[in-house]
Amino acid sequence: MEAKNLLRFLFLSLSVAAFVLVLAFLQLSYPLPRTVELFDRPTNSSWRASKNRHNHALQTPHHPLDPLTIQEFEKVRSILSSHELFKSSRYALHSVDLEETEKTLVLKWKKGETLLPRKASVVARVDSKSVYVLTVDLGTGKVTVRETGQHSGYPMLTVEDVTGTTPALFASADFNRTIVQRGIDLADLACLPISTGWYGKSEENRRLIKVQCYSMDGTANFYMRPIEGLTFLFDLDTKQVVEISDTGRKIPIPKAADTDYRYSVLQEDPHAMKPLNPISIEQPKGPSFTVEDKYLVKWANWEFHLKPDARAGVIVSLAKFRDPDTGELRDVMYKGFSSELFVPYMDPTDAWYFKTNMDAGEYGFGLQSMPLDPLNDCPRNAYYMDGVFAAADGTPYVRPDMICVFESYAGDIGWRHSESPITGMQIREVRPKVTLVVRMAASVGNYDYIVDWEFQTDGLIRVKVGLSGILMVKGATYDNINQIPNQENLYGTLLSENVVGVIHDHYISFYLDMDIDGSENSFVNVNIKKQQTSPGESPRKSYLKAIRNVAKTEKDAQIKFKLYDPSEFHIINPSKKTRVGNPVGYKIVPGATAASLLDLEDPPQIRAAFTNNQIWVTPYNQSEQWAGGMFVYESHGEDTVATWSDRDRPIENKDIVLWYTLGFHHIPCQEDFPIMPTVSSSFQLKPVNFFERNPILRSPSNLEKDLPVCKPVASV
Repeated sequence: MEAKNLLRFLFLSLSVAAFVLVLAFLQLSYPLPRTVELFDRPTNSSWRASKNRHNHALQTPHHPLDPLTIQEFEKVRSILSSHELFKSSRYALHSVDLEETEKTLVLKWKKGETLLPRKASVVARVDSKSVYVLTVDLGTGKVTVRETGQHSGYPMLTVEDVTGTTPALFASADFNRTIVQRGIDLADLACLPISTGWYGKSEENRRLIKVQCYSMDGTANFYMRPIEGLTFLFDLDTKQVVEISDTGRKIPIPKAADTDYRYSVLQEDPHAMKPLNPISIEQPKGPSFTVEDKYLVKWANWEFHLKPDARAGVIVSLAKFRDPDTGELRDVMYKGFSSELFVPYMDPTDAWYFKTNMDAGEYGFGLQSMPLDPLNDCPRNAYYMDGVFAAADGTPYVRPDMICVFESYAGDIGWRHSESPITGMQIREVRPKVTLVVRMAASVGNYDYIVDWEFQTDGLIRVKVGLSGILMVKGATYDNINQIPNQENLYGTLLSENVVGVIHDHYISFYLDMDIDGSENSFVNVNIKKQQTSPGESPRKSYLKAIRNVAKTEKDAQIKFKLYDPSEFHIINPSKKTRVGNPVGYKIVPGATAASLLDLEDPPQIRAAFTNNQIWVTPYNQSEQWAGGMFVYESHGEDTVATWSDRDRPIENKDIVLWYTLGFHHIPCQEDFPIMPTVSSSFQLKPVNFFERNPILRSPSNLEKDLPVCKPVASV
């Protein structure tokens, strides 16, 4: 093959996630200056330009939870390179992260005090066999091997794991012959490595990945042109093609027409929507929030620490709220983040059954984060935060603009009341709702996830997940549904000629270490029950009563939502009361969600057992942070939040963690073609008797004199 075709294939056959990682590593690795123009961004946000340029080469930690710096990554790499485990062996570092100091010590630490000892947590594989979890003391240089117990799975994939499939496949005569037999020009090929899950002993003791390919001829949206039924099983350690399955020879590759989604190549359409006039929130005085020492955010009465993370994406820690009546800075949440994702596709056929991705534990949710696009992902006056991660050899690289922080106003109302005319009182009081948003976006192959942590002035935290991007589709022989035999199951929806969008689910499990005015909290199931009135008691026959049940042990807090047996779910501090005697607390308020309907003995469901319930509550344990287990790749499901919860440990008046799983069922429709409009769902963490009264009672209204004046354009 010509060299240019080989290079093109190497470039295109990476998964999108791997491509972004490689791009970041090659183009943005330390010590390349931060003025790299790989990701062009407008310069019309002076606040962005002047206050948000990070010099990572000079960065030092200021807080015990600050992520590792470039210098610290380099020190870890240096220490390990001379360690006996690594100096004469082949190895790969699957993760290098800050090893967080013990929670009690973090809570006691005060700004201005000597920084607590800094340590790195490293997950490494040596000689393609042994997995080690190490603690590297950055002060002393000491390396400690930690006990992890028995586990079936493997660590998160490295960039090299994924990109290494491509040259190995190209070196396979069987691979090349199979592609050519399908009539595909190798120069137009794009291939995606896909995690295999776990389905039996034949897969044990081997790190395997499956690869499927697409045609890029005529479109950038190669996902809409699958080479259906063709799957390559690849051994990540031997770099060999283990098996080829080709069951779709009679299925045509869908046409490229009308699949491109790029604005620059779309044809003008006289029937298209007229473009909207530009809209922007103007802040002549600048934003109302500040970011101290790069990671500590202060806004309104909120204060919290942010940390980019390779696996979780973004971690919110030490969220506190200043009480408007007392001025006390009160604890709300010690730590919150996206712990795991589960995306099972509902097609049991040979080329699809294994597509049950667990994106955080297999690929790294943060590693697949995208540089955010100013003015489109985030508005003017947003603050941008970079992530710094490590390649497999320990070399650090920068993921620019991974997180943004901005104020949002969408015309929503914080509170209002207008008095009825019959009272004779002329009262109309309205308060606008302005919120602070922390956002990241990850492109996990074809899918894009937008995760927002939204803080309100009334103490509420809203966590929202948006789904966009491109469907994973299968090829079909049908152009119209009238050609489909009645008994044939497409496992999805015919979206276009020869294109089927396969039904699938999305689940995102959140780790929420709530510390309501301290760490010793309790979980309360406030069950809403119908009560019957006694004969003659009232004209009413029934009413509702709130029955409070404090969970004693973990099994008391394994919650499945029931529409006709509703509850509220509170986290309270039983030792802290309001002036009228109510325990202070927060409640989790679910939005639209979905539950997994898979058989409990289905291998993907065993691995993703955290979706068996919508809520779990466990005692705080620093080693229990990942809902699907620490080692997820090819795991058997023996180390999940479901396993921990079944130990039924005491949770009353303890340091506890609440786990909430947000779910989506997705039956694709034609509006999802060729790219999906964003669909979102959310949940809230809402104060319940946390304050003595409405905490935004004294917030002011907007007045015309306080707002910027923008001159309108001349009327046409």
